[in-house]
Amino acid sequence: MKRILITGSNGLLGQKVVEILSRSNYPLLLVSLEPESVFDEEIFPYRQLDLTHKQEVRRVVDEFEPDIIVHTAAVTDVDLCEKERALAWSVNVGSVENLAHAANLVGAKIIHLSTDYVFDGEKGPYGESDRPNPISYYGRTKFASENVLRIAGTPSAIIRTMVLYGIGKKVKSNFALWLYHNLKENKQIRVVDDQIGNPTLVDDLAFGILKIIELERTGLYHIAGADLVSRYDFALSLCKIFGFNKKLITPVKSSQFKQPAPRPLKSGLITIKAEVELGLKMSGVERGLTILKNQLPLYLGDENV
Repeated sequence: MKRILITGSNGLLGQKVVEILSRSNYPLLLVSLEPESVFDEEIFPYRQLDLTHKQEVRRVVDEFEPDIIVHTAAVTDVDLCEKERALAWSVNVGSVENLAHAANLVGAKIIHLSTDYVFDGEKGPYGESDRPNPISYYGRTKFASENVLRIAGTPSAIIRTMVLYGIGKKVKSNFALWLYHNLKENKQIRVVDDQIGNPTLVDDLAFGILKIIELERTGLYHIAGADLVSRYDFALSLCKIFGFNKKLITPVKSSQFKQPAPRPLKSGLITIKAEVELGLKMSGVERGLTILKNQLPLYLGDENV
């Protein structure tokens, strides 16, 4: 049975990976920057770990001797990355350098999460063979992190995904939850209608990671939702599924927000390779939001979702 170390285990994706892998009884070690785990540490061993500290990373990896490292930890706030570039590089690139070094010493494989932000958003959707051209600093750090693994020669599977949504324990926010909380309170919101992509239910992505482990795959995979939509269209679908008033939503252009980081507009990921090689059937927007609606009472204690 493969031993698996999961970074960012307190995050949305990390939690879902822990849940799905625990059903198959893999020996797990959870690591995150927070002092405490969101899981029962008697059941799921946990270590607080700063992935930017090379010696700490090596010590934890040496002690656990994982066969696989699932690396979900990252700074994903694109505007923060644009403003705090040293932090973004240290976490998004430096951590991967440290993990690759430690993994090579124990013979571990890395499953690494990347993003559609490695592309410029001029001619999406993109396949695995399309050439990256990041336009934001976040995108540059993630493309650099992919190259770290290639240069280090670490056996790896790199997964690009986008617009991740879902619910977990103490999960702060994501696009779907932001929409849900605001619309539930009947607040007027503005949503961009010129950013195109395929929103991804986190449960589907976690299942994709499981399949990569089970099938012992390496290489580059695009794993994202089945539907290519604008953020505005996604918001309208959420209104439909949850019974919210769609008139609360005003469509706007990205340029009206004047955000620090540029966004790829016509983006999206082509997922045919993952569907064929991993046997994935990704959720479309309405199915994904229906699953989210059914999950919310379990986490929010709200029977009126």
